[in-house]
Amino acid sequence: MLEFVSRRRSRDCEGTTRRDFIKVGSLGLGALTLPQLLRARAEAASSGQQVKDTSVIWLWLSGGPTHVETFDPKMTAPSEYRSVTGEVATPLPGVTIGGTFPQIASVVDKMALVRSFAHTNSGHGGGTHYVMTGYDNRAVDNGGLPTRPSIGSILSRVRGANNPRTGMPTYVRLNGILADGPAFLGAAFNPFDPSGQARRNMSLVVEKVRLDDRRSLLTGLDQVNRAADRNHLMDGLDAFEQQAFNLVLSRSQQAFDLKYEDPRVVDRYGPGLGQQLLTARRLCEAGCGFVTIDYGGWDMHGQIKTSMEQRAPQMDQAVAALVEDLTQRCVDKNILLVISGEFGRTPKVNGSAGRDHWAPLSTLALAGGGLKMGQVVGESAAKVDVPKTTPITPQDLMATIFQVLGIDGRTQFVNQAGRPVYMIEDGKPIAELV
Repeated sequence: MLEFVSRRRSRDCEGTTRRDFIKVGSLGLGALTLPQLLRARAEAASSGQQVKDTSVIWLWLSGGPTHVETFDPKMTAPSEYRSVTGEVATPLPGVTIGGTFPQIASVVDKMALVRSFAHTNSGHGGGTHYVMTGYDNRAVDNGGLPTRPSIGSILSRVRGANNPRTGMPTYVRLNGILADGPAFLGAAFNPFDPSGQARRNMSLVVEKVRLDDRRSLLTGLDQVNRAADRNHLMDGLDAFEQQAFNLVLSRSQQAFDLKYEDPRVVDRYGPGLGQQLLTARRLCEAGCGFVTIDYGGWDMHGQIKTSMEQRAPQMDQAVAALVEDLTQRCVDKNILLVISGEFGRTPKVNGSAGRDHWAPLSTLALAGGGLKMGQVVGESAAKVDVPKTTPITPQDLMATIFQVLGIDGRTQFVNQAGRPVYMIEDGKPIAELV
């Protein structure tokens, strides 16, 4: 075990004093060391499982975004149903989206909008579990625990918890979402949390005076490599220990730090959510397979017009920047953006000028992933309350993402009762997209 120790002491959130350190082979991911996680992924590949380098960025709009004021304004509906923020035209003939998203509207030709997404759970917790895992769980709204693994954890189980080339975690969450964990798959397949100690352990800690001089830092890293060679340290490590060593001394961890990004690109994405989406793109390019981001505040029971005008601009700038960036960098075939929430909102505006919970209809927005973009999939009914066309279900969305990621749709894992269960039972990839 290799340790780099600083002389600075610090306290964690519980006030415990500890030394800042990094241990190669132990990045805090569950009970497994990094070398073991790398080994697990390699074993998955060698066993014949398909391991692709495609990635998903899932932007979760927690609270339940209105489908009407986002991607299905329905201006032909009666006034009490149609979008209260109006509509804005897109490059697709006859297709409009909500009036607070002009920048996203300009790139809709590089996106696909699903206007017939539906399920049956209008609770925040239960609806989140349904969309994140493909399975309903009403007990979650009453304090119950998630019973099915999220797609990110499934991918981590299939590919292994780290990318074998870069050591980058397969599954990263930039902030937490209910039901985004492994359930019965086990703690080893939890998402990597960059705000926790695991992320801090990825940063080489050196004397502060050396941190003040970037050239000295780079020289120090070079000396560490040479010293390792002279002492034949690397010869004493197996292949997976060596991968862990290389991760720490490589630039992979720089993907988490936007100071390594072109400042003009950082500005284009904007603050807050924009910084998170840009980080997610960087993580995917560095070998991450699944990134979740929660941008909440969509539980708009009252004054929905004012709320949308406050909440939408940051998302508008950030999403449009990401969609354009994926195309310009020619990674739109490899990275899929998914935008969803736990449900839609009631089609009729309520007495408080807002909309309430509504699972029978919501929308999805997708971009990239090698799917067929520049289209609207499905149609809502005249009062934007239910699908007019065949409903797209959470398991259909799940099956579509599985196909992008190269996960077999008939994948089974053993549950907490010791029985093998299918991750998808009846969902099929969305035909218009694949």
